[in-house]
Amino acid sequence: MGLLDFLNNEGDKKPADPAQPAAGTGAGTDFFGNNAAGATPAAAGTTYTVVSGDSLSKIAKNHYGDAAKWHQIYEANQAIIGSNPDHIEVGQELTLPSI
Repeated sequence: MGLLDFLNNEGDKKPADPAQPAAGTGAGTDFFGNNAAGATPAAAGTTYTVVSGDSLSKIAKNHYGDAAKWHQIYEANQAIIGSNPDHIEVGQELTLPSI
């Protein structure tokens, strides 16, 4: 996507609705909306099983709509993936955190 494509398509988009906390939530977050101690982002996520041809950026693009959010998937699954985020294996069950 080029700069002109981006600029030309911006008029078609509606502004995002402000985030509204769900009823009964807020106790697990601090002033800035970050998870409080004891609450983990992975607990609120879904699971995904790696298939052939997957990468963290591909999974992030399909799940979040933004390939750059692969870091969040890696951070939530670093114990499973290991020190190399480029090395994921078919059949691994990853947690996709809610963002």
